[in-house]
Amino acid sequence: MPDCDVEVILLVNNGENAPTEIVERNQKTQEEALAFSKKESTENIQFYSLLHADLPAKHAGVGLARKIGMDEAAYRLESVGRSDGVIICYDADSNCSPNYLQEIDRHFKQFPKTTACSIYYEHPTSGDSFPEEVYTNIVDYELHLRYYVNALRWAGFPHAYQTIGSSMAVRCDAYQQQGGMNRKKAGEDFYFLHKFIPLGNFSELHSTMVIPSPRPSHRVPFGTGKAVQDMLDAKEELHKTYAVEIFCDLAVFLDRISELSGIAHHSAKAGQLEKMDTFLADLPSSVRDFLVAVSFTEKVMEIAGNTSTEKAFLNRFFQWFTAFLVLKFVHFARDEFYPNVEIGVAAKELGKRLWSQSYAEKLVGGSNLDLLGEYRRWDRFGK
Repeated sequence: MPDCDVEVILLVNNGENAPTEIVERNQKTQEEALAFSKKESTENIQFYSLLHADLPAKHAGVGLARKIGMDEAAYRLESVGRSDGVIICYDADSNCSPNYLQEIDRHFKQFPKTTACSIYYEHPTSGDSFPEEVYTNIVDYELHLRYYVNALRWAGFPHAYQTIGSSMAVRCDAYQQQGGMNRKKAGEDFYFLHKFIPLGNFSELHSTMVIPSPRPSHRVPFGTGKAVQDMLDAKEELHKTYAVEIFCDLAVFLDRISELSGIAHHSAKAGQLEKMDTFLADLPSSVRDFLVAVSFTEKVMEIAGNTSTEKAFLNRFFQWFTAFLVLKFVHFARDEFYPNVEIGVAAKELGKRLWSQSYAEKLVGGSNLDLLGEYRRWDRFGK
């Protein structure tokens, strides 16, 4: 237990069109949870179980379930005058380190300006709970996740963070100020956290660990469960990821972003447009073609018209050039210029850029599990 009171809210839920066996199982789960709550709740930790058995079919899913639970948490914190309290997201099939609650409490006390944070995670890569191929596939999927965020960071994108729904926490007041959780059926965590990341005071917590389940799932249109299921269905593309060349091109662009403020604030409109054309012409083709497609010049001019300093310009620029737009660029570059490559090949290529050449060369003959271990160490300890 941490040095604060804790409430655990369990959200048992299903859509209004769920099969009878799901409805009955959830009712049994609720009864068991209520009995558990009555027996195990103490002065310092309380358990609450809420049953929502008829969520509208149009919205029923992980986003709405998280929203109901987090809204309830916000209400309960406000009712006791703790608008600075912390709301933590967790999945019922996850595990965690014993110091999980202690470290989250310590983190938000140590960094009082933190509005939200991403908590370190590792999927299980072996065990008896799933067939061996599930563990093999989750290795590739997690390696893809870590590779992507590290590639963005290496390229210079300032808002590159892991966004895993079972591994995130947010302050109650910040949660309300940003409009709460969304109702998306997948990717709700990505969209939720990227409301906080560009605002600053977002942090990472590495001193504890969440262990999300690697189980396959047909319930979501994308995400971990869907990816593992697709891999099991022998969709070879899922064992690939984005080519390093995409991030090399992105790095060229991001390295020159500071030039844009001076160009856009040029005194003569003709001079602005001429310099913008030259700026675009000097970029890699993948970046230039994408920026033209998203009306880059017009957007930069609009941003310049609403800012007067380079700092303000850059801040506003990255409110437009968001993680979502970056992902759109990555997909554009993949489709038009650089096809996907094997995840192990890409991870090794990026490793040569992240780490010393001699160290990276030692990984050339390693397995994807070995590579994942290196990326985990790098993400958690920076070495």
